[in-house]
Parts: sequence; structure tokens; C-alpha cells
Amino acid sequence: MPIANVKGVKIKYDEFGKERNKHILFIHGLGSSSIAWRDIPEALSEHFHTIAVDLIGFGLSDKPETEDYYKIKGFSRFIFDFREAIGISKNEKMTIVGHSLGGYIAAEVAIENKDLVEKLVLIDSSGVLEQPTPMLLLYLDAAMETDPILRYKKVKRIFEDLLADRSRLLPIVVDLFIGTIGKPGAKHAFKTAFDDSTTRRIEPDRLMQIKDIPCLIIWGRQDKLIPLEHANAFKAVFKKNLDSFVIIEDAGHGPFVEKTALVYDKLRTFLTQQDTTY
Repeated sequence: MPIANVKGVKIKYDEFGKERNKHILFIHGLGSSSIAWRDIPEALSEHFHTIAVDLIGFGLSDKPETEDYYKIKGFSRFIFDFREAIGISKNEKMTIVGHSLGGYIAAEVAIENKDLVEKLVLIDSSGVLEQPTPMLLLYLDAAMETDPILRYKKVKRIFEDLLADRSRLLPIVVDLFIGTIGKPGAKHAFKTAFDDSTTRRIEPDRLMQIKDIPCLIIWGRQDKLIPLEHANAFKAVFKKNLDSFVIIEDAGHGPFVEKTALVYDKLRTFLTQQDTTY
């Protein structure tokens, strides 16, 4: 399990295809970790150097108490520091695939230095919310619950509702989340990231700064956490460089979880097109 030292903070990540010179960074959503991506990063390493990181404060990465780490600006700075820590030079471009909170972070990274972002993939992305959706509030309530029995029931219910078909939920997913959110500093990271990302949207004029970056938008048709209509703000910005807007049928907030092969195929097609080196 690779561990990067990012300015004194230990960060867990997975890495594949290190010998390749085109980089793809996968950024997970709120309360999640790099394992959510299943085997997609490894499968894409046939063509790319792929990295799936556990954000600071999440997964198996350290969870310092510093509040600014868990705001969008802080996560954006973290991504730049993480790049350097794993040996990607300051001048090298990378593609960023972001899910939910990770999509918001990906967009912010691109806004702050668009010359370093080759392509963007936004999957059921946050970043345009002015307030939490009803299901996001339930997710926060489940994460903050202290009673073990109630916490299990609430987390299980939320994770079922994240899917188009609740029977697809694996019990280990609930156990992993509960185990992680119980670690010192984890609830603080979750709550701070939640408050910042669900009440502070990317202003349209800032989002327009990255309209020339090739972008793929993927959304689950049955997403109840960040419903499909929220994709429209991103579509409007990237319309000239939007290679595709893909709605994944029979999928909820994490379409790469329920329809892994289909999402992988969409990613592979987008990421390898117009590139004659493969």
C-alpha cells in the first residue's frame, strides 16, 4: 500500500502503470476512499499512469484537525502538493476524474491552474449546490450519529438509497464506512467538507474559466443525492468542449459502482480519443 508524505501528512494511494507518461488522478467523493473506483484505475493503466488517492481526512489517509484542509481551497492545494510528493513535476499535465466532492475539487484544481489539466471527467459532481439536498442532510446525519445501532441503520439506509437497486449494496461497504468514520478526526473532516461543499458553489464566471478543457460528464439516472438536473450547469459551461454527456441508466449516485464495465468503457473511449500514441 503506497503512502505519500505530503508536507508531513501520510496519504494512502494506489498507483498503476507508473512507467507511462500520461497521468490520470481519481478523486473520490465525500466519506469515500480510493477503493470506491473498483478496478477501473488498474484497467486503464494499460494506457496511462493512474493514481487513486485517499483524500486527506478520508479513507486510510491521516486526518489532521486543521479545518482549512477540508475546504475546497484546501483540497485543491492538497492535490498540488500530492502531485509533487509522488514525483509528478509542476509542469506536467494530468487528467482528473472526480466523483461528487471529488468533481468539485477537480474543477477547482483546473480553475486554479488550467494549464496543468489535460481533460476533466465529472461524475455526479457537486460544485453547483447552494444548499444541501434532502438526501445529503440524511447522509450527514448518518455520518454524525454516535449510537452504534442507530448509526448502522442510518448508514445502511443511506447507502441503499445511493443505489438504483438497493439489493446491490454489499454489507462490507457499510462496515468500512462505519469503521472509517469512527477514526479520530474523521467526523471533523466529513462535517467541514460537507458544510463547505454544499453551501458554497463555484461561481459561474469562475467555472467559465475552464470551458476550453475537454470534459466528459457522467451521471446516474437515479441519483437522489445530487439529482440529474444539477448536471445542466456543467453542460452549459463545457458545451463547446463537451465530448459527451452520458446518463447511466439503472444507476444512482455512483454509476461506476453499479455499472462498472459500462463506465470504464466510456472513460477509456474519452481518455484515449485523439491520441495516436496508443
